[in-house]
Amino acid sequence: MAYTPDKPKLPESSEELRARIPGWGVDLDPLDRPSVPREVFDPTFGGAHWEFPERQPERVPRERSIEHEFLTPVFGTSCPPRGLSGVIRRYSYAKYSEGRAAHWLLLLAADRVDAVESVLRSLATARPDNPVTETGVLSELSHHGLRSRLGRNRADVAHHPLDPVIVAAPWVVGAWLGYAAARRIARRVTR
Repeated sequence: MAYTPDKPKLPESSEELRARIPGWGVDLDPLDRPSVPREVFDPTFGGAHWEFPERQPERVPRERSIEHEFLTPVFGTSCPPRGLSGVIRRYSYAKYSEGRAAHWLLLLAADRVDAVESVLRSLATARPDNPVTETGVLSELSHHGLRSRLGRNRADVAHHPLDPVIVAAPWVVGAWLGYAAARRIARRVTR
């Protein structure tokens, strides 16, 4: 159902809801509500002050939660899902409710897959990413990196030895795999 100025019809009456749900409607009586002295009631105001807006065209299929009947009138299109990460995202939205942990875990996994896809896409271009300059390793040496890391009562000091491993390990493993593949191909060619 769209959010419009028209008040939606209640599926059950107040009496039926009160009989079925203990405590339902306790704030219906204005005398029982603490906000009443400050509350200004305008019976002509129905909620939203606009009609349903014109819908944005959906040029690329977007993921949509199974709880919602349709996409919102305006939605983001800057990063449409693509590749394996897009498949994982679409599956998460099609299969699981947003209230399920599986939905969010799949979206987290899709983010990690997207990060790997971005690195691979970068390596396939004429100017691949430069991990040394883009991770800020050089600024650690030139802009007081050691002094900013130590003696400031930082909570993450115990994790500092892991930083080079987390940043460099994927690149080292990727370079080693590339070298091993090139060596294997070279051996087959020379046979």
